[in-house]
Amino acid sequence: MKFVCSKNELSEAISNVSRAVSPKSTIPALEGIRVRVSPNQLELTAYNLEVGIRTTISAATEDSGEFVVSTKLFSEFTRKMSGNEVVFDIDENLVINVSSEATECSFSAMSASDYPDLPVVDQSRSFTVKQSVLKSMINMTSYAASVNESKPVLTGELFDIEDGKFNLVAIDGFRLAIRSEFVDTKDTYHFVVPKKALQEVSTLLRDDDNEKVCTVCTNDRHIIFEINNVFVISRLLEGAFHNYKLSIPSSNKTEVIVNKRDFFACLERCSLIIDDKNKSPIRCEVGNGVMKISCKTGIGRVNDAISADISGETVTIGFNNRLLLEALRAAEGDKVKIHFNGAMKVIEILPMDGESYIFLVMPIQLKN
Repeated sequence: MKFVCSKNELSEAISNVSRAVSPKSTIPALEGIRVRVSPNQLELTAYNLEVGIRTTISAATEDSGEFVVSTKLFSEFTRKMSGNEVVFDIDENLVINVSSEATECSFSAMSASDYPDLPVVDQSRSFTVKQSVLKSMINMTSYAASVNESKPVLTGELFDIEDGKFNLVAIDGFRLAIRSEFVDTKDTYHFVVPKKALQEVSTLLRDDDNEKVCTVCTNDRHIIFEINNVFVISRLLEGAFHNYKLSIPSSNKTEVIVNKRDFFACLERCSLIIDDKNKSPIRCEVGNGVMKISCKTGIGRVNDAISADISGETVTIGFNNRLLLEALRAAEGDKVKIHFNGAMKVIEILPMDGESYIFLVMPIQLKN
């Protein structure tokens, strides 16, 4: 079995699929990449039984066959060959001979007989979304997905699509993140994708070309993201996701418009005196055009103030510095709107215009 292909194309394909290689598995084949050779093309697959990635590239070959190869050796030998094209020749003992210009090397492969096939998903039920949009949606919400495995469904993100409105939702019990866009579909979708799978998808999505789209296909158990001829396949999470719409406040008693960078810097200064042994909520007093921020721990004390446009009632509220920092880091725009409904109601962070995102953060009760 022999094939010739572009070194750069093969290196990129290996890099893309290797994200789904299992670092350690009871099935040794899953610790490598499956290469399937067919006339004029190579198909590369990696699968860790939760997420699978598959792609194809063109190759000069009339042969057919398949084998599994070490991810590290496959990647490094390909990337470090001397020429622009690489020649692979695999003998009957699954020894791979690689050559390019004056360079020759060899290493062993293994049989692909134990390599499981990726799940099959009917691609008739699908929708498309711009890659730059989906990347933004994932990056702005993934921080709020739970890391607690006691409720596995919350370790993923909800795809909630109805009447063309696409809400991507993450929640962990202490904060909630919603990113909304409109997509061209009349179908209704309601499913939960593991955060780990979405992080792999995000790395493959391009945010520098608004014309490129991602095609999403799903059934009751699995989902496929098609991105620039790379297919990411993941299982879906089972269970009832939180009814997030009930958590969104319908009104507010206080509205604050603040420079995001100033607020973020203020919280970072407070974070300097907070660690695992010295924990304390941030105290925030809102009123008279000023947000007063203070914090005191065994390490030290911070008192700070930033100007803001404030309307409504004065409020004093406590919150976790990390939760609020992560929400602000994800928020777009130079300024944000913050809504308060009293000292023990959720804090709501919104963009200046529209509702492209909604971030909620639970407060912490302050001691007198």
